Amino acid sequence: MYRRLFVLLLLLSSYNAIAQSNLLKKFPKGYSPDEVGKLIAYRFVDAKHALHAGKWISYPETFYWTGALKYAALKKDTKLIDLLQNKFEPLFTTESKYLPIKNHVDLNMFGSLPLELYQITKEQRYFDLGLPYADTQWQVPNDAQKAEKDWADKGYTWQTRLWIDDMYMITIVQTQAYKVTGDQKYIDRAAKEMVLYLDELQKPNGLFYHAPDVPFFWGRGNGWMAAGVTELLRYLPKNHKDRPRIMEGYIKMMKSLKEFQSPSGMWNQLIDDPDCWPETSGSAMFTYAFIIGVKNGWLNAKEYAPAARKAWMAMVPYVNDKGAVSEVCVGTNKKNDKQYYYDRPRRTGDYHGQAPYLWCVNALLEK
Repeated sequence: MYRRLFVLLLLLSSYNAIAQSNLLKKFPKGYSPDEVGKLIAYRFVDAKHALHAGKWISYPETFYWTGALKYAALKKDTKLIDLLQNKFEPLFTTESKYLPIKNHVDLNMFGSLPLELYQITKEQRYFDLGLPYADTQWQVPNDAQKAEKDWADKGYTWQTRLWIDDMYMITIVQTQAYKVTGDQKYIDRAAKEMVLYLDELQKPNGLFYHAPDVPFFWGRGNGWMAAGVTELLRYLPKNHKDRPRIMEGYIKMMKSLKEFQSPSGMWNQLIDDPDCWPETSGSAMFTYAFIIGVKNGWLNAKEYAPAARKAWMAMVPYVNDKGAVSEVCVGTNKKNDKQYYYDRPRRTGDYHGQAPYLWCVNALLEK
């Protein structure tokens, strides 16, 4: 009798595991990552540059480009890879003026894009273009300010500013550098920086203020942290000394995000304010963190797979038939004014939203 009961429980457990797994594999027509990904990725091919300060390729464009490349690689879509490479080619020649300078956290992250192209094509010129963006993030310039030098003296990047956005900007270029070189120093840098930000900025509820002097849980700001810590954990060696601390911060954040997910499946512009409007870019970043967590066994699939699916099903209707995501908060500087976050303009097709949707697509497509 006990043996039968044991076998029955084992079968039920196995069935539940398969059922949870299928939640992130099978979707109704119009909701599959293949369909959504193709719409959004191909939209970028003919899209205009979104320049930082009107001068250099911006971080939203960088991440949209990279997301489209990863989608193309996952789908083995050689046509799309060629189109995206061709779009990049002028940056070596006639559009070289758009290559970001290497003096700010929002500019150095550009290196993650050519390093992605290098991983796909193995062309050395992409490696040579991308790696200096990771290296200069830890090379203190002669005209650095005292605060920047102080951070560097402690082993952190001189570009440290303790804004939560940084934890994607810094993490992504250092992690990419680690992936293409195998040099431990790059992943060590990203991990050390992440521990600093977790220790300094994570609140008891698991979330993060936009900055120490801005006491609001802004959606996309927290999204950058959620995506950054997720991306880092994907490649951080299992025996790395900082992994337990980083995983602790990740789990704490995911638990809070699950609690603040709205009944619709989305998250609001201000995460803890139920009266605020649902915002797509932050919602997509949180969904990405859930999907990767479930697939890697960091999160309990029984709890988080349904939450991830619910979020994805809520997100897709915001994508129009041209592949443009709506209800995206525009670029947002920090400000100690709650109404400021309420009143931020919302756009359709803003690259801040296009990229995170592709992160979700790619996470769902990965085996």
